[in-house]
Amino acid sequence: MRKISMAALILILLVTGCAPNFQKQEEVVQEKDDSKEKAIIPKYKISDQYYRTILPFRPSEARGLVVGNLNTRYDIDEFETGLMRVAQNTFNPEKYLFQEGQNLDRQTVSLWLNRQFTPEQLKAENLTEEQNIGLNPLDPGKGDVHNRNKKNPIYLAHILEHNYLVKGEDGTVRLGGVVVGLALNTVHYYKENRDGPTFEQKIERAELEKEGKKIAQEVVSRMRQMSKLKKVPITVALFEQKNRNSVVPGNFFAYSTAPKASSKLSDWEKVNEKYFLFPSAEATKDHRDDSTSFLNFKQDVEEYFPNFNGVIGTAFYEGDQLSELSIDIPIQFYGKAEAVGFTQYVTGLVMDHFPDYISVEVNVTSVTGPEALIVRKVNQAEPFVHIYQ
Repeated sequence: MRKISMAALILILLVTGCAPNFQKQEEVVQEKDDSKEKAIIPKYKISDQYYRTILPFRPSEARGLVVGNLNTRYDIDEFETGLMRVAQNTFNPEKYLFQEGQNLDRQTVSLWLNRQFTPEQLKAENLTEEQNIGLNPLDPGKGDVHNRNKKNPIYLAHILEHNYLVKGEDGTVRLGGVVVGLALNTVHYYKENRDGPTFEQKIERAELEKEGKKIAQEVVSRMRQMSKLKKVPITVALFEQKNRNSVVPGNFFAYSTAPKASSKLSDWEKVNEKYFLFPSAEATKDHRDDSTSFLNFKQDVEEYFPNFNGVIGTAFYEGDQLSELSIDIPIQFYGKAEAVGFTQYVTGLVMDHFPDYISVEVNVTSVTGPEALIVRKVNQAEPFVHIYQ
């Protein structure tokens, strides 16, 4: 009986220890349309990189569209997390709370992503003249298809809205500002006919930036017509997504803010971020020293398994400084002891080859799933190592 009682007591302690402690949360009142509702502000943040998210969670009406509009899962993830990084330049994470966009609904986003249409095209698309509000250029539908797509590519791939809330002295949480991400195509894909081959038209950065800024100004002008957005600051950030075959994500390259009650974007600020694939010719050309360190790490891994050649890295640069490196090592093990030994070996290589001012994450996988995770944060003396059971 004593053993059972002790086991029950331990179980209770574990459950209560893992359960959310709502006494540590802050109850507030959130404005919602013409009414108000109770909401909760979590007391703790995961890290300084993230905003606290107000509860209950209210998803955007346009959620899910991003999956079909962006080329890769890498771009999908970076588009959202990168937009949060841009937001921190305008909205302090210590003061503002995050909420998914509540103003651009699914139909609005879909219509804005369209091309402009001729009357004949509107009829074919079963749209009204009031719905002819696409932000992409008109394709007249006549003449050589390649020339038409070269002159009038689809620039805008997706629109993402984030809301940032602020708590007033009366305990009411109100909309404090909006950040909008515009995902732009570096490659325009098109077909001569529905069942034909797909062609590619590359879009140069200068052209993309020019058209992106033009679209951004129009987006702000339209959002200012919405009753909730007449007076709050609106930040717009431009993101260039990679082609369909890329194994690294694109990046934000510029942002601008329209101050309270203004429909005009201020001077554009440069976002100096970029992802590189290791190993690659581009990484060797632009960051030779970091590329060499990775190649030495890769060589040492391959010495453990001489017939293995599958170490891939994704490097994130802020300016010219490498700040984060994510490494994937897919490998076949024939026993758990082998996996443990290999993980210990790789952990030592991480500490030996990469300076402590960068964050390194290594994922070791096999055909059966994840095998090990190694995480070494900036200036961390001992890395975190987890062996999956």
